[in-house]
Amino acid sequence: MEEGNKARGKIVIALIPVIVLVLLLALDISVFGSDAILGASQVSLLVATGICVWLSMWLYKTPWSAFEDAIRSNVGDVTNAIVILLLIGALGGAWTVSGVVPTFIYYGLKIISPKIFLLSACVICALVSLMVGSSWTTIATIGVALMGIGKAEGFSEGMIAGAIISGAYFGDKMSPLSDTTVMASSINQVPLFSHIRYMVITTVPSISIALIIFTILGISHDGAPAEQISQYSQALAGTFHLTPWLLVVPVVTAVMIARKTPAMIVLAISTLLASLFAILFQPDLVTAIGEKVVQGSRARVFFVGTVESIYNTVSPSTGMAEVDALVATRGMLGMLNTIYLIICGMCFGGCMRASGMLREISRLILPLARRRFGLVSSTVMTGTVLNGIVSDQYLSIILTSDIFRDTYDKEGYERCLLSRSVEDSATVTSPLYPWSSCGMTQSTILHVPTIAYLPYCFFNWISPLMSIAVAALGYKIFKKKP
Repeated sequence: MEEGNKARGKIVIALIPVIVLVLLLALDISVFGSDAILGASQVSLLVATGICVWLSMWLYKTPWSAFEDAIRSNVGDVTNAIVILLLIGALGGAWTVSGVVPTFIYYGLKIISPKIFLLSACVICALVSLMVGSSWTTIATIGVALMGIGKAEGFSEGMIAGAIISGAYFGDKMSPLSDTTVMASSINQVPLFSHIRYMVITTVPSISIALIIFTILGISHDGAPAEQISQYSQALAGTFHLTPWLLVVPVVTAVMIARKTPAMIVLAISTLLASLFAILFQPDLVTAIGEKVVQGSRARVFFVGTVESIYNTVSPSTGMAEVDALVATRGMLGMLNTIYLIICGMCFGGCMRASGMLREISRLILPLARRRFGLVSSTVMTGTVLNGIVSDQYLSIILTSDIFRDTYDKEGYERCLLSRSVEDSATVTSPLYPWSSCGMTQSTILHVPTIAYLPYCFFNWISPLMSIAVAALGYKIFKKKP
């Protein structure tokens, strides 16, 4: 009896840092909104980390060296992710300034058909998000344009927003440029492209079902496309030299990915190639970027413009505010807040692990994870619920991975099963909570209440259910060889 009370006491103590973190994050979201990721969330993580360390050192006499080792180990595990995130920022800038991303958007807009608007909206957002690696950027730019077109076609706001969010989060989940994809693979020590290939098993069926539903919902609607699409196309064509030759860059990138070239090499070569294409096809734009910083010879201006497009925030002027937002890039500097959050999150996770508190919390969940189906189901449920508790998909990815990593290793399952289960839940369910950073952001950008678009985010609903269904079937799930 005494041992049982002691065990319950340990679980209560272990929950204190988590409860403090949840309360602080809720306060951050209410005060700062989507800007909480700029620093407030990181401070909350460090405060919760401090409480964890204090309780453990006071009650359990855990030496400080144990926390130092845990932090060093956890942060060390994501060093590759940090470098990749910086390269992703560089690639995003180079691809946009070179005209690669605008070319994709330009031709993507051409395929919109009034009779299959919802299907087209989902596909376009999926393609753009896949290229830029960001659901937020996709929704805040092309998503806003599609909302206007959809309203003109007579669709409900919730239905339009559901199609946009479904496509954007599919691209965010599957793109090698996405920070959530890089994070989920790296903190679980799974090669990036191995992680993406394994997600295909659950993600492609999920998006396929969603596309079928959107086709059925939208097939009865018809009408002429709004003039806004034509204006967007003209603004892009007037600012960038759009040519199919620019597609050489993504083709070369796709070939390298297919040949299983390491992610860092793929990103670095693709960035350099895009920078070369920027000089060849967008000389005026590169010159304009360079001249904002330095004056001098053409070579000097070209050099500065190219470097600026890689590491700095760049906003080409197209004469149309909405398109300006679409082609604005954050560069390497835009990744620093995410890197800051990752480091603070790894400090919290490392200290929770070193203190033994994470082990105590996992005891509440792990009895359900005795077999393959229960293990994956518990992982998916935890990732989904944590999105509602901590209000942030990055923290959900980190904490879910920390809770289940040892169990997957103990049961002999490959880490890619864990990384996929985490992405199938923590990444895609984040916009479904009205109080989460993603839910608040998408609702604000699209001017649609979360409760209105929630029933139509079919991909975001189907993805975690598909993960559980595949686990039940055992398809392509293998245990590691001894």
